[in-house]
Amino acid sequence: MQRILLIEDDHSISEMVNHYLTKEGFQVVLAFDGEEGIRLFQQDNYDVILLDVMLPKLNGMDFLKIIREQSKVPILMISAKDGDVEKALGLGFGADDYIAKPFSMIELTARIKAAIRRATQYSVSEPANKKILRVHELTVDIENVSVQKNGEPLQLTSTEWKMLDLFVTNPKKVFTKEQIYRSVWNDDYFGDQNIINVHMRRLREKIEDDPSSPQYIKTLWGIGYKLGEF
Repeated sequence: MQRILLIEDDHSISEMVNHYLTKEGFQVVLAFDGEEGIRLFQQDNYDVILLDVMLPKLNGMDFLKIIREQSKVPILMISAKDGDVEKALGLGFGADDYIAKPFSMIELTARIKAAIRRATQYSVSEPANKKILRVHELTVDIENVSVQKNGEPLQLTSTEWKMLDLFVTNPKKVFTKEQIYRSVWNDDYFGDQNIINVHMRRLREKIEDDPSSPQYIKTLWGIGYKLGEF
């Protein structure tokens, strides 16, 4: 049974989510503040964390930073604030996805399952025949899921890695945002470009010399993105 740690201080929301996800076959553990969430996380293993942004004692962003120093467990941020700044902040700190209140339980469940699928894909190494790929100053080790720039390791989130993997293993192909979403998130695309934009910006900040003038992943305006040529 897949385990979910839900950290939400609104008891009515927690009970609603707990009841629905339990019926869907998940085991849900509840925490009502950030400090309790940290304690529960350190006591057991979880397949995904649902994390509210506004929490007592330790807020969601601080919780996220602490967990990302220890684990790559999928984390879905939950917030009543649906602005681009809030999304960028949550995703920029290493969250895997974002869902705004009020949300449908069907959408929440779909995102949880997609996050678990993505994490499961990275628990198994890629076939060895996909070896080491070099793109200018980047060395991308597909088998060991790692990337270096000029010999220095880069710390990518699982989502950033899969985006980079998509481009370096398909160097001639142009990808639309819908194709990127379906490949990386392994889910249906509902037109939420912001999630792709935020992850692309964070990836470029790590791999590009000048993220405002990207060379590794080029933007083809009105079409999509493709790997740059050197």
